[in-house]
Amino acid sequence: MKEKGFMLLLFAAFLISCSHKIKPERPSLASTDFRLDSLPSSEINIPIQINLQPVYALAEKQVDTVFTSPNYPNDWVQPSCDTRYKYIFRRGPLKMKAAGTALNLSFTGYYKIIGSSRVCVAGTAISPWTAPCRCGFDEPERRVNVSFSNSLSLQPDYRIRLAIKRNEPQALDKCEVCFWGQDVTKQVIKGLKEELDTTKAVMERTYGNVDLRPQFQLLWDQLSKAYNVYEMGWLQINPQKIRINNLYAKDDSLYVNLGLAARPVVSFEKPSSSSTPVPNMGELGRQRGFSIFLDATLNYDSLSNIMNRQLADKQFDFNKGPVRKKFIIKDCKLYGSGNEKLIIKIDFGGTDNGTIYLTGKPVYTPETHILEVKNIDFDIYSKDALLKTAEWLFSKKIINEVARQTRFDLTTYIDSAKLSINQQLNQEWIKGISSKGRIDDIQLIGIYPLGQALVIRSNCTGELAIKVDAIDFSL
Repeated sequence: MKEKGFMLLLFAAFLISCSHKIKPERPSLASTDFRLDSLPSSEINIPIQINLQPVYALAEKQVDTVFTSPNYPNDWVQPSCDTRYKYIFRRGPLKMKAAGTALNLSFTGYYKIIGSSRVCVAGTAISPWTAPCRCGFDEPERRVNVSFSNSLSLQPDYRIRLAIKRNEPQALDKCEVCFWGQDVTKQVIKGLKEELDTTKAVMERTYGNVDLRPQFQLLWDQLSKAYNVYEMGWLQINPQKIRINNLYAKDDSLYVNLGLAARPVVSFEKPSSSSTPVPNMGELGRQRGFSIFLDATLNYDSLSNIMNRQLADKQFDFNKGPVRKKFIIKDCKLYGSGNEKLIIKIDFGGTDNGTIYLTGKPVYTPETHILEVKNIDFDIYSKDALLKTAEWLFSKKIINEVARQTRFDLTTYIDSAKLSINQQLNQEWIKGISSKGRIDDIQLIGIYPLGQALVIRSNCTGELAIKVDAIDFSL
């Protein structure tokens, strides 16, 4: 009798210890109004400083250094019957002064003149020409101040245009020739005006219409690329528009307040880059700095790998009557279903084996920078399966451990992101064009557990400035 009782007890223990295969249906969460709103357009307002020295250098090359009377020195200019002359004029270095939208170009000119005269009555010569009289050859050259006034504007098609006006030349020295001291300064100035008007036309064709679209296209292409943010993912700025607010000149620099509208995204996987033509400019508000709304697209496989590093092979022991039971986590997968909740799939072994599903809501606390999955519980299908086969698995011990491993302090991540983004902001993008800026704050403002990925939306604020030290006019 005792042997039968022992055998029954042993058989009961065997039945209790038999492993069950637990495989509930996948969760089917009730639909809600939850959806990913369209990413707000980010505004990046960038003050740009363009060094005008390369433009000055171009003007220096384009403006002639020597002017002469027609066919000098062989032919004469004869404005009237009784006077003739010929001259050579050279200019000094160009001087430029910029203020507001005005750009003044000036130089001091130096000239020499040879003239002669004769007696005329009623337009008929009655004497031969006198011997040539010279001015500025055996004494210092005569001086005249020459200047052009320019109105500066930046067009929507990225052309810098100058409306050029030739000012009246101002003679600093008189030029008197021949023994009676005839003043021919006015005649020289008149001839000079004709030469300067020709120069003005040349300046308007070259210096007065500089096309910066190739440079902006290069910048646009750089902004369209995907950048590795130091192993934290790939950043793609996705520029949408470029807008212009203000343009003014000061000293040797041109200042432009530029606005960029963009929809930046960060993802674990490298997105494809595409080049599009840079759009024409438009108007822009006057706010400083930038406010960027950024969607970080976090792949569930990558998030699952992070969870597995913490939970895989984790063992839980339970004492249920005479039998010691074990629960061992084999694999974890995290995914969403377009609901407000995340789903945690756990494959397990031990006393029993199979799969259970937990659900929880991702919550972010801005004050502590803590991202966690709260209100974790067994999905309804998992509850039904466990009630039928392994009720002992209803344990807060498992839920609490999963909750602990799905709680992330993002302080270090945010600080690292600031450092990495600041490094990206402070660099030379292309030769002669560099940027300088900083991130002031990063705030997480939304969590979207979509079916394909977990989208974390943040808002970055800061300032950015661009400096153009060199312009390649050959582009």
